[in-house]
Amino acid sequence: MATDHAPPPPEASARALLPLILPALIVGVGASLLFLGVSTLAEEFEHVLWNDLPDALGIGDYSSLWIITVLTTTGIVVGLIVWKTPGHAGPDPAEGGLGGPAQPPGVVPSLLLATFFVLAGGVSLGPEFPIIASNIALFYWLGRKAAPAVPGAAWIALASAATIGALFGTPVAAALVLSEALTHQPGPGSLWDRLFAPLVAAGTGALTTQLISEPSFDVGLPPLTDPGYGDLLAAMVIASLAAVLGLVAGYLFPYVHTAFRRLKHPLVMLPVGGLALGLLGVLGGQLTLFKGLTETKELTASVGSWSSGELMKLALVKVLALLVASSCGFPGGRIFPAVFIGTAFGLSAQALVPEVHPAVAVSAAVLGILLATTRQGWISLFTGAALASSPAILAVLCLASLPAWLIVTGRPMLELDHEGHSLR
Repeated sequence: MATDHAPPPPEASARALLPLILPALIVGVGASLLFLGVSTLAEEFEHVLWNDLPDALGIGDYSSLWIITVLTTTGIVVGLIVWKTPGHAGPDPAEGGLGGPAQPPGVVPSLLLATFFVLAGGVSLGPEFPIIASNIALFYWLGRKAAPAVPGAAWIALASAATIGALFGTPVAAALVLSEALTHQPGPGSLWDRLFAPLVAAGTGALTTQLISEPSFDVGLPPLTDPGYGDLLAAMVIASLAAVLGLVAGYLFPYVHTAFRRLKHPLVMLPVGGLALGLLGVLGGQLTLFKGLTETKELTASVGSWSSGELMKLALVKVLALLVASSCGFPGGRIFPAVFIGTAFGLSAQALVPEVHPAVAVSAAVLGILLATTRQGWISLFTGAALASSPAILAVLCLASLPAWLIVTGRPMLELDHEGHSLR
């Protein structure tokens, strides 16, 4: 019996792919340098703001009064940027993910300036959303002028891939994110044809970052060398529970966002949000401030020295801080804070049941929280495995992702549409 089969997409020729290498290399280096420049400047100012200045004033580092003062002031400064500067720091950050359409290039200066103060001021957000948005805007604009024959979507893909590669220090993360996105987009050539130039950009961005700053997601957990059925059961339970925590944040997100939007003016929303973050910082302590990667390493360096209750408190405070920061208008990404939340949650479970391997607990919890908040399956698996620095754990995480995915699929994630409704 005859059956109809759709013809496979035509393969791209080497002649079509080779001209894309140079633009990809340029975008990769440029995207990484922009990320490193903003991050380095923010780190320098962070040291001045949180160490040098309080020392000069005779105030203890990270005292309650100083935490509240700095975060409220950060809200005022970012509120002024959003209100008064051209571009107004871009679109509502609650609607941002890993990618998106190109913004006008005039948005970039105000967005990067606001991001600088967010990163230095201790706001619980990462750099991924504003840096990706800035690189897309810049390279889309430059690319369309320099090579108008190249489709605009190609420049967006190159900028996104290069920035993700730079952020994670490896092109694998970009490949996983893009393969997930390109699966649903028709286009000429095979998937690997369409990934060719973005992978060049991602690899160049990652290599540039590694040569300059040597980033690492290795948080110093003891390696898992011989996983067993007990590890698999623990990973499934912890990933599922962490996914539930992420879903709670997803359900709350539109309500918190609406509450801040009722304040209407950025010079009201952001200072109020900064004050709320300051109070949460006092409640949770120094570790619940900032984007969370350095603080994650501090947590894992002291496994066994925190009680389960203390670790759960850190996770819950960070969830609230992430909700507030994402809702009141601070530009920033949600992946890095979610990694801290997952780490604190996983270590809390491990402190409660010491027989659970720390690498299993942390990786599974990070997997679950990222699945719930981003719905990016591949990047969730990659991040969980990267934290453990143990190839043996990948099979465990693949199986642990299945019940967690059943819990989160079709339910609200930590991103809103243009009307303020949760994406699913």
